[in-house]
Amino acid sequence: MAGADRILVASGKKTIEFKPTSATKAEIMQQILGRTGNLRAPTIRRGNTFYIGYNDDLYQQLTGS
Repeated sequence: MAGADRILVASGKKTIEFKPTSATKAEIMQQILGRTGNLRAPTIRRGNTFYIGYNDDLYQQLTGS
């Protein structure tokens, strides 16, 4: 995540966007880690953008459809 320009996290039906330069590490970690402390799945890196978690809107952004 250190080299990311954007981190998009699925949270229910909404998508939360982080720009690591403006968001704190603690806020990002709270959203991207599951209850067990593992990285939420699915996690996809496309260029310098990470897509974490799943909802339809997030993956429509990823696929462009």
